Amino acid sequence: MAATVEIYTWRACPFCVRAKALLDRKGVAYAEFAIDGDESARSAMAAKSGGRRSVPQTFINGQHVGGCDDLHALERSGQLDVLLAS
Repeated sequence: MAATVEIYTWRACPFCVRAKALLDRKGVAYAEFAIDGDESARSAMAAKSGGRRSVPQTFINGQHVGGCDDLHALERSGQLDVLLAS
């Protein structure tokens, strides 16, 4: 069974584009929540992410894994594949 991946983004955010490009290169299906200007959606994302309000914020199987730099760090360490396989 494939991991459930959710990513909260702003459409024009370069970090969001970069994070989604990594997931796309890996062939990962994900649900994107574009929250441009939606303060209530951003607050809901922050509540799920331990208060982080920056985008993107990524969740794998309900576990918060962080933003773009965090996602790329997981990829470099080999841990992203582990999370996606669980």
